[in-house]
Amino acid sequence: MMGNMKVAVAVDHAGFPLKARILDELRRLGHEPLDLGTDSTEPVDYPDSARAAAAAVLEGRAERAVLACGSGAGASVAANKFRGIRAATCHDSFSARQCVEDDNVNVLCLGARVVGPELAADLVRTYVGAGFSGEERHRRRLAKIAEFEKAGGRL
Repeated sequence: MMGNMKVAVAVDHAGFPLKARILDELRRLGHEPLDLGTDSTEPVDYPDSARAAAAAVLEGRAERAVLACGSGAGASVAANKFRGIRAATCHDSFSARQCVEDDNVNVLCLGARVVGPELAADLVRTYVGAGFSGEERHRRRLAKIAEFEKAGGRL
């Protein structure tokens, strides 16, 4: 659904085995990947990868991002701490599409110890191919989430 996009890609050491396949798939689809590292399996902290991806999206250097760590969970938790980021861990194509269509997710998180490179490529393809539906009920729900952010997470 989305045309050519700039898509940030950030991984930690556990996510590194998926990075080349993710970058290749984005290029194959005509998108422009922004490689934010890491560049080896030397240990790095996934919150740093999440910060880099969030910054790229929030600063307008990328429309969306893909993050990969071991499970996808840590990267998602960290990315969601940034106001304006909506990150979801998806290991199936239904979720990878629906998270964009309904929740306007702008950061896809993958677990490299959960999915292999070909499933990761399929998930990326599905994610970047999806567009936000803009339906009233989804806009209403996202507005409620934005209110949570404005409140600084306070109840």
